[in-house]
Amino acid sequence: MSIPKIEILLSAELSRELAEIYAGMEAGYDQVAAEVGLTCQGCPDNCCDSYFLHHTYSEWAYLWQGLRQLPEEQRVAITDRAKEYVVASKEKLARNERPQIMCPLNFGGLCGLYKHRLLVCRMHGIPATMTRPDGQSMRFPGCFRCQEIVEKHYPQQEDAPAMDRTPLFQQMVAVESRLLGDKRHLMPRVKLTIAEMIVQGPPTVPVPHCER
Repeated sequence: MSIPKIEILLSAELSRELAEIYAGMEAGYDQVAAEVGLTCQGCPDNCCDSYFLHHTYSEWAYLWQGLRQLPEEQRVAITDRAKEYVVASKEKLARNERPQIMCPLNFGGLCGLYKHRLLVCRMHGIPATMTRPDGQSMRFPGCFRCQEIVEKHYPQQEDAPAMDRTPLFQQMVAVESRLLGDKRHLMPRVKLTIAEMIVQGPPTVPVPHCER
């Protein structure tokens, strides 16, 4: 017997808050990229073929908001590409290889859902720091091109400009908490690629017995 589920939907207020967090990420990214001297223009690599896992229901729901705004023909094409991605990535992982497959949202080198792209897509590239809830400090070096620039201009890597992700991540946690509310204990941890988020459909939550 299948367990009834309902879709997790972002309210208009939470959608606005998430959009504001994303805007803050973009502003921080642009500032650090300018200070470091990083630009994607002319780069031979494409970060959209990187294997990223995403971890929030709020971003999953926001992604589906964007997908539903697309023409049906385009959404079907994206879904078909996502299914191919999932199969190919599982084959590579089974061989202990890290998948390097183009994101199903990428068309001609551009994101087909740019406004609704996820956190990692917005922040990957530049040096960044973060303080975890347990107080441990972390530093991320950025993409390969950024690391080359940093090595050339900053003998001590820690001297390079870096974006502090901590406050924006804290805001993301607050949005996630309000979205799930008292159903958080029913939810498995998200650890999915964008392709898997597309193939699985929008996020859902089991309906407690008392609500059926």
